[in-house]
Amino acid sequence: MAPASLDELHCAALLEKPPAAAPPPSALAAVEGELRWLRRCVGAAAKGFAIGSGLKGGLALFSVLVRLRSRRSPRSRKAGAMTNEEAVVLALKETVRYGMFLGTFAGTYVSVDECIAALWGRKRTARWRSLLSGLIAGPSMLLTGPGTQHTSLAIYILMRAAVLASRCGIKSRRFGKICKPLTWSHGDIFLMCLSSAQILSAYILNQDSLPSSYKSFLNKHGGKDHSILQGLKEVVNHTAFTNLAGIEKYYKSVGVDLKLDPNMKVPCSIVHGNQSCTGHFISFLLQAYGRAVPVYVPVYLVPALVVHRQDLMKRPYTILGKSLLGTARSSLFLSMYCASAWAWTCFLFRTFEKCNTPLVVLGTFPAGLALTIEKKSRRTEISLYCLARAIESFFTCMTDAGLCPPILQIKRADVVVFSMATSIIMHCYAQEREVFRSKYLNVLDWVFGVPLPADDDENKKYSASSDGVKKEIFYIG
Repeated sequence: MAPASLDELHCAALLEKPPAAAPPPSALAAVEGELRWLRRCVGAAAKGFAIGSGLKGGLALFSVLVRLRSRRSPRSRKAGAMTNEEAVVLALKETVRYGMFLGTFAGTYVSVDECIAALWGRKRTARWRSLLSGLIAGPSMLLTGPGTQHTSLAIYILMRAAVLASRCGIKSRRFGKICKPLTWSHGDIFLMCLSSAQILSAYILNQDSLPSSYKSFLNKHGGKDHSILQGLKEVVNHTAFTNLAGIEKYYKSVGVDLKLDPNMKVPCSIVHGNQSCTGHFISFLLQAYGRAVPVYVPVYLVPALVVHRQDLMKRPYTILGKSLLGTARSSLFLSMYCASAWAWTCFLFRTFEKCNTPLVVLGTFPAGLALTIEKKSRRTEISLYCLARAIESFFTCMTDAGLCPPILQIKRADVVVFSMATSIIMHCYAQEREVFRSKYLNVLDWVFGVPLPADDDENKKYSASSDGVKKEIFYIG
């Protein structure tokens, strides 16, 4: 028999060598846990950036397109006005800033949440971990710009947090009775009436207390020239008229020959010229409806084309019919909202034969009843949106009058309010998920990952393998 070669001996030695020992289950579990933590943090930051930049980028793109479509010549542009190139650069900066804001918020929340859970255990920290994580993530709002105030956004998020907290209170045994009035089915209508009293009276008496974008919106749909609002404000404040000639000139430009009484007590002639109050209500309603339709066409048409594009191919008449009905309904709400505000104020002025601030506030309160025209699913969103702006306007008026306590005059109160609100929202998201509507919960789950269960400190599940040996498995949200 021939002697074995060196290669054959080497192969034999390799075959006889025992296989390398597999890493222990604890090491695999630790590696898997670190990977899960890293995947969740990076994924949340990336998705947050995508949502922030997408939302802000879409709005910026729309404003840039509108600006480019206007095609104003350089000569007609006002001195110091922004050029189209500067507007595009600013839009890109804002898009990146808002993407960084939401991306940092999501990444910070998940990182703090995972760190606390790793240090002190998930079950032990379950009741307060998300509360603290949301609070720490809140200052990421500063990434939108150190000098940019977001009071309206912060108050709106706080309103959303209050709604979630009230839902938690309603189902609580301890606070259920206290929160019982919050179950009133028409609470959204009442909030809208309260908001209308502040917003519309500020529109007439103190427009500087309103956000600039919202002020522009009201000036367009309020349907009154600035000279008319100024004259009405002077009647309410019982000051001398400064521009009656300007009001008469405006009405003459629209074909109305009007001579105003400088000693008037009821300003109906300023508001609607030679028209009767009833005639003005009808004509204003028709004009306001024409102004409102272009506002709501994209609100309903874009979701029909993007979100429901598959159903649009199968059921085009049904989808487009719902979009047209929604547009007509929401346009009627906005036009009735504005028209009824003028009608109620005229009614009170003529009833009491005088004009003052309480009558303006009282007259604009029932304008919120127009929200009943909207479908129920949209009422809460609209009322909270308006309530946020009403609260901001109210505190601005209080500050201007010197009635606001110094503690409320924090330099970046918007960041403080936003942090408190996100703390409440993220706590409800982790601990009281049933108080969220499914569409919001799905978005939060997509961004942050489904909250890990707190069954034990390590959140481990065990399953039996085919040979009866227990294997350790980590739950990945």
